[in-house]
Amino acid sequence: MTAVLGISAFYHDSAAALVVDGKIVAAAQEERFTRTKHDPSFPALAIDYCLREAGLDADQLDYVGFYDKPLLKFERMLATHLSYAPRSLDSFLKAMPLWFRQKLFLPRAMSRGLRGRYRKPFVFAEHHESHAASAFYPSPFEEAAILTLDGVGEWATTSYGVGRGHRLELLGEMRFPHSVGLLYSAFTDFAGFRVNSGEYKLMGLAPYGEPVYVDLIYEKLIDLKPDGSFRMAMDYFDYCHGPRMTSRKFADLFGGPPRVPEAPITQREMDLAASIQQVTEEIVLRCARHVFEVTGMRNLCLAGGVALNCVANGRVLREGPFDALWVQPAAGDAGGALGVAQLIWHQVLDNPRTVEPRDSQQGSLLGPRFAQADVKAYLDSAGATYREFSDEQALCQHVADLLADENVVAWFQGRMEFGPRALGCRSILGDARSPRMQSVMNLKIKFRESFRPFAPSILEDSVSEYFELPGQEQSPYMLLVAPVQGARRRTDAAAAPTLRGIDKLRIQRSDVPAVTHVDYSARLQTVDPGRHGRYHRLLDAFREKTGCPLLINTSFNVRGEPIVGSPADAYRCFLATDIDVLVIEDCVLRKSEQPRMSSQSAASYVKQFALD
Repeated sequence: MTAVLGISAFYHDSAAALVVDGKIVAAAQEERFTRTKHDPSFPALAIDYCLREAGLDADQLDYVGFYDKPLLKFERMLATHLSYAPRSLDSFLKAMPLWFRQKLFLPRAMSRGLRGRYRKPFVFAEHHESHAASAFYPSPFEEAAILTLDGVGEWATTSYGVGRGHRLELLGEMRFPHSVGLLYSAFTDFAGFRVNSGEYKLMGLAPYGEPVYVDLIYEKLIDLKPDGSFRMAMDYFDYCHGPRMTSRKFADLFGGPPRVPEAPITQREMDLAASIQQVTEEIVLRCARHVFEVTGMRNLCLAGGVALNCVANGRVLREGPFDALWVQPAAGDAGGALGVAQLIWHQVLDNPRTVEPRDSQQGSLLGPRFAQADVKAYLDSAGATYREFSDEQALCQHVADLLADENVVAWFQGRMEFGPRALGCRSILGDARSPRMQSVMNLKIKFRESFRPFAPSILEDSVSEYFELPGQEQSPYMLLVAPVQGARRRTDAAAAPTLRGIDKLRIQRSDVPAVTHVDYSARLQTVDPGRHGRYHRLLDAFREKTGCPLLINTSFNVRGEPIVGSPADAYRCFLATDIDVLVIEDCVLRKSEQPRMSSQSAASYVKQFALD
């Protein structure tokens, strides 16, 4: 037996992943245990979980890998500081304590994090190499082109290559400071959202605006080439030397200072979102076409934070030259932990790879699970009132009835998801046919902006009835946006073109309005019995009752909080929000039957996560 642990830490979204004899045994983000969103600290609790899941101790590990090379990253920081000195001095001095305390002495920090039990060498991979490995090795392809796009690793911001069998090779890269990830984050910051967590808000905001700034972006900010590479006009950006992403010159270009977080969103922010989203999609499409021309591969694997832009992914699938697309579910830094572990097993140790027809990511359900006895013990200790079901079919039919009556249901089942998306194990569910459900779930349960769209989970055998997903009927990881079928759209939406901004929400656009975005699209998750088990059976029961094969699926958390990780997390979130029903394994809890959480306690719970 050979056990390989992969670690990502100290930058953003720390995580651990364990591969044993080539099989992914466990993977989890540290945030799910510490309850600090995007926790960058050493993932000690995630590592403990992975070892516990495998029944191993740290001294039984054969290899431990880290997902990037800190010395190369430090070299980039020094070079950037020298290029921008003396303007960069303040940011450089602020960064130094962490580097000298942890990052420059990473083996020592990792040994300490493993409690001194691991005494073998550490393996360091380059950042984009880890991303590439996470994209290709779990994919369902024997060979494929690989494209990774993010903010920045050591120097690379975009890279491409090929994977064949158990080997991968990177062929080219684009380098810092020119970065599609940092470009998108600059607009995220300017629109008043938090960098590294608010980019998906900008993507969701884009359909409310008009792409009026596209020409200005091409004229002033970037020089885009046919192959997707570009150079940025760095006098508009501050991220190389200052605390902000954009400069005063950027603000002058777009008519005033950045939006203050939590201030009202104006048409300017909506138009900026629409514009940078269109530019980003064009960059990704050009990169994909270039990679196809260079490699000749028919399949494409994607990873890196930009690969979480599911609108761009949908366009690559529909308009790109590739036959099939696979995106790493944990495409950001967390997925680097999985990538480096697989890289060591296949590339370093030269072990063969078994290609699974659907993929080997196991639905990305790689986190902790809780036995029914443990669930009951916690609920009893909390004084909860619940009904226990001994028959799974009866449970699913009961919950389907509750959903059909427009109850909002929190669904906690099986192993926790690895990556940013809830995929039917730590989810909040609702009836997508309800016109009121989007606003209810956004404002009264998630405590987030009203414009934010919700995603549908749909039975895989019914996808073509509702969505246009040509050539690929699978989207199990909620990483593709597809148009709603014309037959499902409402014909009485004649007033829609005259509406602007948030007013677009006033129009009901399809017969599943709660998951149809204002541009008639949806970020869909397909659900199959092999990956999703009980969740598939719930959707099947809902279809049998209502004729509708889909539900709203959003992550089980409030705004700014990580997805719930334990029954205790789930119960507290349930009590603090307007969720009607909580289902934990075989137990069903009605809100009306629970001891009341005081309004002060509920407000305190929500407030601690309020700013994200």
